[in-house]
Amino acid sequence: MSDTQVPEDAAATPPIDENKLIAERRLKLSALRSSGASVFPNDFRRDSLASELHLGFGEMGAEALNARAIKVHLAGRMMLRRIMGKASFAKIQDSSGQIQLYLQRDVLGDQYEAFKAWDIGDILGAKGTLFRTKTGELSVRVESARLLVKSLRPLPDKWHGLADTEVRYRQRYVDLIMNEDSRSVFRKRTQLVRYLRDMLDTLGFMEVETPMMQPIPGGATARPFVTHHNALDIDMYLRVAPELYLKRLVVGGFERIYEINRNFRNESFSSRHNPEFTMLELYQAYADYHDLMDLVERIMRGAAEAVVGTLEFNSLGRCYDLSKPFERISVEDMILRENPNLERSKLRDIAYLRGTCEKLGIPLNPGDGVGKLQIEIFEKTGEHTLQDPTFVFAYPAEVSPLSRANDTDPFLTDRFEFFVGGRELANGFSELNDSEDQAARFRAQVARKESGDDEAMFFDADYVRALEYGMPPAAGLGVGIDRLVGFLTDSPSIRDVLLFPQMRPE
Repeated sequence: MSDTQVPEDAAATPPIDENKLIAERRLKLSALRSSGASVFPNDFRRDSLASELHLGFGEMGAEALNARAIKVHLAGRMMLRRIMGKASFAKIQDSSGQIQLYLQRDVLGDQYEAFKAWDIGDILGAKGTLFRTKTGELSVRVESARLLVKSLRPLPDKWHGLADTEVRYRQRYVDLIMNEDSRSVFRKRTQLVRYLRDMLDTLGFMEVETPMMQPIPGGATARPFVTHHNALDIDMYLRVAPELYLKRLVVGGFERIYEINRNFRNESFSSRHNPEFTMLELYQAYADYHDLMDLVERIMRGAAEAVVGTLEFNSLGRCYDLSKPFERISVEDMILRENPNLERSKLRDIAYLRGTCEKLGIPLNPGDGVGKLQIEIFEKTGEHTLQDPTFVFAYPAEVSPLSRANDTDPFLTDRFEFFVGGRELANGFSELNDSEDQAARFRAQVARKESGDDEAMFFDADYVRALEYGMPPAAGLGVGIDRLVGFLTDSPSIRDVLLFPQMRPE
């Protein structure tokens, strides 16, 4: 069976020999080259998109369409065709959608015979007049047609599609051709980023760009990617976060700034992690972490309206209503809520916490202190339970080396993480602007690194120097764009919202 025909019973379609089809298509291309025709022309100009035509004329009756005789120039990929002797139908797909073409031998002459040799997946241009078929479908009565691009590989059949998930990620170009749902996800991703920029610009934030390649990686506890700068003969690092550079700008007087860009962390990939990912990071002078929790609520509601169109929607197997107030709970209260057998009075007893970790099967490192052990228990027992939008705040200083210490309890910091669907979407805190305290915390991170913690931070002397000039009181926020897109589009894996996720080599 030819790959250009439509099977009446998809279930009964025999397996297609793809290599044979590719060979047949190459022969067709070779014949076109031999004929002296322009094989890949670039002089056809369209004046309409499928979606524009459906929007503008989709409700117009057949008589009105005939009376107006609307001429259009269209181009797109042929996704379906049905040859019926002297006349044929085809559907082409452009970036906006699909529209049907009606081709007649008596009108097209030799072009009609050429069309019969074209294949599904070929890109063609057509000129014609809008009309409505007997079944009521808006279509184009073609007056001339040209082959613009010969497709050498057959598309997956319409009924079975691109079923192999890994192939969808590796060959995203084919996934986008075949899968409207995938195209929709990435359109919504663009809508989200546009909304974030518009919102922050309206609030007086300025968008900036900071280095992707840094001499000292900082801003997060993560293992960096290492490269080498030949001219300087030094190792450089792909940034794990833009934080320390953005806060240098706050020192310099830019009081509301943000950046939407890539971070790189040398870690494994999974349904929730990709070594290269997109973050929104912002800083606001004369604000604290409470202000940023309020901002996150505003961002979430505005993003839902912009992308989904409503505050109440289904995602990841449950219904969410973002109009309700978001819960706020401390780390220690979360630990006790999910582990009611634990004693509050012993939550800062290192021996008690180590024993608890052992019972829970949590691996321990010799350098782990009370704060680190608390977070290990929270992540093991509590994080996955946070399905509804929730702020968890009051993180231990040990795991928050850049956060401002709490005024009444210096064991804690004025920091929060935001969770929804059991996933962290945002991290924010009042900024540590005490240069001496920051230097001491960097030294503690260096000690952790020397004891074997590959994710501990380096000592950044220039950042400490910047703080010594004085950074105004400020708060900072990081939002994971990929995870937020996944939540808003009901995409279970981060790979579903990355155009080209990291994959093992074939």
